[in-house]
Amino acid sequence: MILTVTMNPSVDISYPVDQFKLDDVNRVETVRKTAGGKGLNVARVIAQMEEEVLATGVLGGTIGDYIVQELNKSNIQNDFLRIDKESRNCIAILHEGMQTEILEAGPTLSSEEGEVFLEKFANLLPKVSIVTISGSLPKGLPPNFYQQMLEISQEKGIPVVVDSSGEPLRQVLLHKEKPFAIKPNTAEMSQLLGFKVDAEIGSLKQAVNHELLKGIEWIVVSMGSDGAFVRRADEYYRVTIPKIDLVNPVGSGDATVAGFAVALNRHETIEKVLKTAMTTGILNTVEAGTGYINIAKFNQYFDSVKVEKID
Repeated sequence: MILTVTMNPSVDISYPVDQFKLDDVNRVETVRKTAGGKGLNVARVIAQMEEEVLATGVLGGTIGDYIVQELNKSNIQNDFLRIDKESRNCIAILHEGMQTEILEAGPTLSSEEGEVFLEKFANLLPKVSIVTISGSLPKGLPPNFYQQMLEISQEKGIPVVVDSSGEPLRQVLLHKEKPFAIKPNTAEMSQLLGFKVDAEIGSLKQAVNHELLKGIEWIVVSMGSDGAFVRRADEYYRVTIPKIDLVNPVGSGDATVAGFAVALNRHETIEKVLKTAMTTGILNTVEAGTGYINIAKFNQYFDSVKVEKID
């Protein structure tokens, strides 16, 4: 079973309007509400791939109730720490080819709530084979919180895939115990390492061999339409993807993590792990829903993803 962690989930609300009028009334005909947060997107795609998944994190209030209700509708097992504070809404206004986002910060957790969650997390690990940790930390938790989760996982021999950014990711990488895999994009790599990382092979090799990243088994640098650059142990791979008609890029990175985790959990070859990860990312971008793939199209795109080992 794969355990997905979302520490600051949300209900993602999409408002499509023909024209967004400031200081005026905007009427919306169609509203889309989704149990959101990067880790929940990961969980949905894993479930769509018919792999056993358990979603955890922290939820509260009526918004938390709605998220659980939506996960149950999708037959996604879940076991969250419930708190008295209200979880958050995140609003996306889709207008004139643009997307304006209004993101609530979410609840502030106490140190005691953080400790209780770590206990819950540790108790869930005996029945899982891999952990994915995605997204931002809620306010109130220390920036090394993911590092604490990583240490607990490693004590039980469970590999961890981290898809985060900024200080929580940096804290994960500062210690001797490293995650099994990370999936930054080039902008996140640049922020993390303090120098510009571009799509050139030389720049990418320099980045993935940085001292901060030593000891990580898999580094998957996502590059959007340019595919990905990967270091697996001491080997390098370039993954290219076909040209696609973009419908919704939001959540494609989460879908990539889902495919990656599923293929790892199935003990696939390196090539198949990378092709599966890229395929699920592509499948998310060609659908309107976030964290949604049409598995019937999997083989079509899988066959068009190319993996090349490079020196």
